[in-house]
Amino acid sequence: MLRERSREGCRIIVTFALLFKAALGFAQAVSPAEIKDPALRELQTTYIEDLQKAGQEIVSLHTEYPFYLSRKLDLDLAQQRVAEQRGLRFEHFNGKTVLAITGNYYASYATQSLSPERRARETYLNIVFPILKAVVPRFQNNRNVQGYAVEVSHHVRGKVMDVEMERPENLFVFLPQNAALKLLSAKDETGQQAALLEGQFLLNGDPVSVWLNPEGPPPAPEHHADASPPARESERAEAEVVSPSSNENMAPVNTKSRGNRDAPAPAPPPRDTSPSALAALEAVNTQTLAAITKDLGDAAHLVTYAPPAFIVFRQAIYLQLSMNTELSESAAGSRYKLAAMAFDDDIAHLVRPVMKYFKDEQQFDGVEFSTTVHLPAKASASLKSESVEYFFPFSALRCYEKYDCTGQQLIDAGVVLINGERVSLDLQASEH
Repeated sequence: MLRERSREGCRIIVTFALLFKAALGFAQAVSPAEIKDPALRELQTTYIEDLQKAGQEIVSLHTEYPFYLSRKLDLDLAQQRVAEQRGLRFEHFNGKTVLAITGNYYASYATQSLSPERRARETYLNIVFPILKAVVPRFQNNRNVQGYAVEVSHHVRGKVMDVEMERPENLFVFLPQNAALKLLSAKDETGQQAALLEGQFLLNGDPVSVWLNPEGPPPAPEHHADASPPARESERAEAEVVSPSSNENMAPVNTKSRGNRDAPAPAPPPRDTSPSALAALEAVNTQTLAAITKDLGDAAHLVTYAPPAFIVFRQAIYLQLSMNTELSESAAGSRYKLAAMAFDDDIAHLVRPVMKYFKDEQQFDGVEFSTTVHLPAKASASLKSESVEYFFPFSALRCYEKYDCTGQQLIDAGVVLINGERVSLDLQASEH
């Protein structure tokens, strides 16, 4: 009898524990009744069970410092323990329906030893990435979910007027659905980094880059878009150069006084940009250009009246690909915004497919993506299209192809023309 009562007591305890755990999981998802948008409320109701399971997995994560899902950011620990701990819900972000997760992480970073990028990296690795591993598999096949938005508050401490102060700092991470799937399926750090480059990171509202390598991004390839054309051999012999081991305050050294052993390597001869040289390039690359047109014509919106061809730009030869870019009405704005949106939405996605055709060293200098950017007729009465040309050297294209450079670094290494005028293009600033 005593043994039976003991067994019954164990069953009650286990049942209570399971019910408590289920209730805890439900507590992590926002109640559908609290969501005002009818479409989002319907999604919250339909997928509440998946949200519950994801919530259970998130609250069971082992973290170095306390982490709580929450309706509000920037709560101190005492407030958070008694506050609502529901942070999973569906929201709209940049025209996309996303699964949003909000929480407070009670790690405290010293501003003197950790830069903003390093702080964002630490919270991403310790909190955001485990959250994504918990939620993405449950919603990866859900056509209603177009991305994931994670907001996490952590703390930073430092001195202000010799007074030690601590304050909250908020990290926002957005990943489109495709990028999230790439992130979780990546087999190495390079693949994960490539997925992160497709997302968006904000620290207290300011854009920030998160690099998985603690050393940060690899150095961008050296390329000077404003460099003068190579000098003639006689001019190079007279040129004065600064010794690599010297500093700016040292006098220049005349190469004529040096022996051949110390003389700098001669610059390559100027590129032959004559019409006959261009014709020869087209003859050699006939099959490649035809394959590009056939394979990428529809996806790249290549125009039929201007097939791929070689052109001369600033004493260099580029393969010109002419296309059309259709943007949504929401992209309306300045010509700089149109150029930035065209790069992000169209050109950036063509770089790697195009580079597959040019694995070896080529007898030309790079690729020029020439696009006419179109807006819907109702978007703007005064600005419905712009001509934008992106000249990218092979060194920068290969860096971007290998995920060693960002889109901004690719832009900076090349030349951008809008309606024939050269411009500086800051992708993040232009799109706001």
